[in-house]
Amino acid sequence: MQDLRQLFLIAPSSGVPIYRQIMDQVRTLISSGRWPEGTMLPSVRQMAVELEINMMTASKAYTRLEAEGVVQRVRGTGMRVNTPAIFGSAAERKAELKPLAEELVNRGRQLGMTSEQIQALVRSLLKD
Repeated sequence: MQDLRQLFLIAPSSGVPIYRQIMDQVRTLISSGRWPEGTMLPSVRQMAVELEINMMTASKAYTRLEAEGVVQRVRGTGMRVNTPAIFGSAAERKAELKPLAEELVNRGRQLGMTSEQIQALVRSLLKD
C-alpha cells in the first residue's frame, strides 16, 4: 500500500472533523477505483502513526464507514472495501466539489495567477 501521506490530506484547521476528512477521502479512493473491492484498509494504528492523528479518530472513521456499509470488518485481519459505489448523484458530487474549486480559484487570484495559469495547474494535476 502507498504512503498514506500521499493518499490522505488532513487539514486540522479546516473546520471539518478529522474523522470526517478520513471518511470522505476513503470514499473518494473507493469511488475513483484506487481502492477496489476487497482492498484491505491500513490498520488503525498505521493510519494514526502515518497521518499523525489520534488512534481513536482513525477508529471512529472506520467504525462509521463500516456502519454505512462502505467497508467490512474481517476478523483478525482488519477492514476490507465492500463493493464500490458512487456516493450521491452527479449533481450532488459536483456541489460537494464546488467549494474546493472556488477556494482554489480565489487563492490563485490572490497569488496573482491568471485564469489560464490556474487552468494549466489543474490540468497538470489531473494528468498525475
